[in-house]
Amino acid sequence: MTTVHEPAVLATASAEVLSVWPASTAEPRPGDLTVGGVALAEIAGRFDTPVYVLDESEVRRRCQNYRDAFPEAEIHYAAKAFLCRAMAHWVEEEGLGLDVCSAGELELAVAAGFPPDKIVLHGNAKTPHDLKKALSYGVGRIVIDSPSEIARIAAAVGPDGHQKVMVRVVPGISAGGHEKIRTGTEDQKFGLSISDGYAQHAIARILDQPQLELTGLHCHLGSQITDVKPYLSAVRRMVGLMARLREQHGVVLEELDLGGGHGVAYRPGEQTMDLTRLARKVRAELTEACAAAGLTVPRLIIEPGRAIAGPAGIALYRVVSVKHTGGHTFVAVDGGMSDNPRPALYGVRYAPRLVGRRGSTTLAPVTVVGRHCEAGDVVAADVQLPDDVGAGDLIAVPVAGAYHLSMASGYNLVGRPPVAAVRDGRARLLVRRESLEDIRSRDVGL
Repeated sequence: MTTVHEPAVLATASAEVLSVWPASTAEPRPGDLTVGGVALAEIAGRFDTPVYVLDESEVRRRCQNYRDAFPEAEIHYAAKAFLCRAMAHWVEEEGLGLDVCSAGELELAVAAGFPPDKIVLHGNAKTPHDLKKALSYGVGRIVIDSPSEIARIAAAVGPDGHQKVMVRVVPGISAGGHEKIRTGTEDQKFGLSISDGYAQHAIARILDQPQLELTGLHCHLGSQITDVKPYLSAVRRMVGLMARLREQHGVVLEELDLGGGHGVAYRPGEQTMDLTRLARKVRAELTEACAAAGLTVPRLIIEPGRAIAGPAGIALYRVVSVKHTGGHTFVAVDGGMSDNPRPALYGVRYAPRLVGRRGSTTLAPVTVVGRHCEAGDVVAADVQLPDDVGAGDLIAVPVAGAYHLSMASGYNLVGRPPVAAVRDGRARLLVRRESLEDIRSRDVGL
């Protein structure tokens, strides 16, 4: 999905440089970036650093983009990308459902007033507590990921109960930006394979449980996918399985969930998923495949997470020190892998920027590193920053809205950063900073 900026907004930086920033990004004075009408330097001064900034309008705009591209489909926001009560409220107001992976995500969403019947519970290892909460709240669907869940869910529902379920199927398709985020292949922990018959066997067992209603099939190919073709292959394989289930069991499934994983650009010039093309191609492929199989076209479900939250977020850091050593320049900031483990996990690359003042026009190659006691604590390797960057400066990292706070850890006990939302010239706190008192209060023994 390509972010479009008004030319008048880009006072100094080029449209290409700011292409990965929220559409509201402006530079009224050289080096002084604003998002949602609020200066990033003002946010750092008010909430301290590190701090995540989330553009509410950008989140809502991206939700609407999905509604416009897939008007006939259910769109479920993947909460694992980032969830707080405000985020749940925004996506619900924009007409989206929610995909959760734990009792924690489920309870937070329900506490925010999200309708449970619009929530889908996923997970390859759902605990008894996860299932108990899902059934007690009355979630819309539970996605079965292993055969053992069938009997557990049926027993928990009881002979007079009823629960809609789906089955996560492994279509045997390799897609995704890194091997650790490819989930459509046979060699990973998610789902039930078509090729070895486990998916078909599980489906037959579900159909023998009268209190479980099998509504459809689910698959998720991976993350950071920018090519439409893997989704078209998935449609063909899933429709093929649906046709075999009708022949063998006389069951006509009503839903097909193709998951999410739509890629975004983390740096200018990187490829993104063309959402309009994806919708058009998937719709045509689904219609054609169903017609060939003599099936009614099922209701489509799409689960974007990163593509909604990622480009709406920015991470703000304060420079602590600049060190020249071994022929390299290291710019150390007051955050790092505890608030963003993705560079260490997946080798992801970012495009950080000096904000809050006009820097030197001469750029120098630097590596932005974190504060943690780990050699792999790198925020952004081999990037260009003004050669006068120094302690006290602000560094902003765009595309920080997904898989940052949701994957944050307590490494070195530094505390997780807060989240501030911006919109229409106002900033407000959504999630407070994790304090040392929070950390101390969990340590209850000597």
